[in-house]
Amino acid sequence: MAVPSSTHPRCLLPLFLGLFQGALLLFFALFVTYDEASAQAEDPTLVANQVYSTFPFFQDIQVMLVVGLGLLLAFLPRYGFSALTHNFLLLNFSMQWALLLQGLLHHLHHGQIHLDLHKLLISEFAAVTVLISVGAILGRASPCQLLVMATCEIPAYLASEWVIVPCLGVLDVGGTITIHVFSCYFGLGVSKALFRAKQQPAHPKETPTPRSDLMSLVGTLILWVFWPSFVAVLCQPGDAQHRAILNTLLAMSASAITTVVASSLLERDGKLSPGHLQNGSLAGGVAIGVVADMAVPPVAALALGSLSAVVCVLGFRFLTPLLGRKLTLHDQCGIHNLHGLPGILGAAASVVAVLVASKDTSGSHPSQLSPVGGNASEVMEGQWGGRGAGEQALCQAAGLAVAVGASLLAGLLTGAALRLPCLARPPERLCFDDSLYFKIQDQAESPGPDSSAEEGALALKEQD
Repeated sequence: MAVPSSTHPRCLLPLFLGLFQGALLLFFALFVTYDEASAQAEDPTLVANQVYSTFPFFQDIQVMLVVGLGLLLAFLPRYGFSALTHNFLLLNFSMQWALLLQGLLHHLHHGQIHLDLHKLLISEFAAVTVLISVGAILGRASPCQLLVMATCEIPAYLASEWVIVPCLGVLDVGGTITIHVFSCYFGLGVSKALFRAKQQPAHPKETPTPRSDLMSLVGTLILWVFWPSFVAVLCQPGDAQHRAILNTLLAMSASAITTVVASSLLERDGKLSPGHLQNGSLAGGVAIGVVADMAVPPVAALALGSLSAVVCVLGFRFLTPLLGRKLTLHDQCGIHNLHGLPGILGAAASVVAVLVASKDTSGSHPSQLSPVGGNASEVMEGQWGGRGAGEQALCQAAGLAVAVGASLLAGLLTGAALRLPCLARPPERLCFDDSLYFKIQDQAESPGPDSSAEEGALALKEQD
């Protein structure tokens, strides 16, 4: 018997994206122009140098987000097309949405927004929060749900970042607090509200295969190579940027080695876990971002990288199962272990670094032991933006509290909104499967014995 189907869920995605892109075209036509100051600069060489010094970092970040992060999320064997494509779609959607909001809120002068590479880069940083957060519900949400999630998360992130950096004066050049911590707990809040108190059972399509794990590990290697650009791009050129690159490389090198040690010790046979390698090797880059441009000694960067890898691996081994049992908290990609725990560790390290730096400056030049560059406060007579070390340390802790609290609240509200039936959440039996969203050529040419059953389930889903 033929199952009647509705075109409503099928048309919702192109309708949503078409209206958004049309509205953005109108917005750009009315309000956006290129930066006149750069176009009319007296010294074209100076403008060229600024572009050439920033664009290589920008390209590195593009490779990280489009290729590296996309492949990292491809560990689900039958969800590779969806992971890569949805990651790419969300990056472009979130970047344009952030560019629009930031332009209206901060860059609208005399009815015009002057576009430059720096504003585009800041918008891409906002989009990173969405790409991280969706890891908590990867494979169990429809594209429409992910787009609504991005629509809600970008303004929440911009508000949180405004409170943390300009208002509180938190030093976080690499986005450890403003990006990684915020996106982690936003994603967990969405997951908790979306799935409520229901324990998500293990899905037969959820188990990685050697091939999918290999793809994910390639994504890790790409992220590992380009991560210093992500941390250092907003630093002031010169010593601060140089320190940020060196500290990031040291931290990530230490986290890579420590991940192998910790993973091997946690297994009785001494074998390595691919999941540990895919995430623990990057934990150092998350933790070091908040202190990367500070003149911390090299051994501190190595120690922070090692500690972040340990907490990441231990989180996968013990904390994630515990949170699943006690709080029924679903975290598909383990974003709490890669972004949340190392982010909190990095924030704590920034408090210590500020306090230690204030003691060390008593007999030396203050500017050499004070944070500079990026969104760090201006160094004035050994202080941070006119603050003492104790006050700045409190600001660092307050910034962490704001990031966790604001992201959890916004995530819970967003997750509740994602439960709307019109957003076409996939049924449990069709989760983690590309065939729900993609025309797979292999299956079209040689349908398997279960294809009719799967088509019937898809028709029932469309009817809902």
